[in-house]
Amino acid sequence: MTNPTAAILAIGDELLSGRTRDSNLHFLAGELTRTGIALREARVVADDHAEIVAAIRALSAKYTHVFTSGGIGPTHDDITADAVAEAMGAKIGHRADAMALLQAHYDRSGLPFNEARQRMARVPEGAVLIDNPVSTAPGFTLGNVHVMAGVPDIFQAMVASVLPGLSGGPPLLSQSLRVMRGEGEIAAAFGALAAEFPDLSMGSYPFITNGAHGTNLVVRGTDPGRLDEVMIKLTRLFG
Repeated sequence: MTNPTAAILAIGDELLSGRTRDSNLHFLAGELTRTGIALREARVVADDHAEIVAAIRALSAKYTHVFTSGGIGPTHDDITADAVAEAMGAKIGHRADAMALLQAHYDRSGLPFNEARQRMARVPEGAVLIDNPVSTAPGFTLGNVHVMAGVPDIFQAMVASVLPGLSGGPPLLSQSLRVMRGEGEIAAAFGALAAEFPDLSMGSYPFITNGAHGTNLVVRGTDPGRLDEVMIKLTRLFG
């Protein structure tokens, strides 16, 4: 069985300016690996409507799932919901269910549910709300696109809400071997072994420790037997 695939689209000028360090990609990659969904691509785009629309259309056509982070707050530059609606051919407006959630939240908080906060209730027609137990303002799923907040703890809570409803494949497993040899020394033999196991993903990651060159050899796949087989051969070659 082929594992479902996914991409993440991180949205925000603050990511591209270096003002904010993105941690959502790292978190999502780990969660999808455990679920058996293969994360194949990550993109970062600015707060630009046309660029977000183009990226959503390209990624949603290529992958089983697309996860977005950022741009669904109350300010003028939070344009993700509108861009996703256009990309997916849906109308957008203030949704009654989202309005009710937010109204109750701000009533409990003793804060006014003003026009800016009501922007967070703008959801495309046909979308399913994503629960936000941290700050209430929902994300949403439209087609195969899951739209989530950029704030890490809210993003993580939304991922936890979405993943149980997605079909995955066998968990993606990995094993590694640390060798104190440079990549150039092992490249030919490692490449030949990778060709022998085309069903596995094999990568080499160099490092330097106390001036000595070494390489971490990492093997990934869904069949534990195949992983064990290739690790035995790697150990014989380089162990």
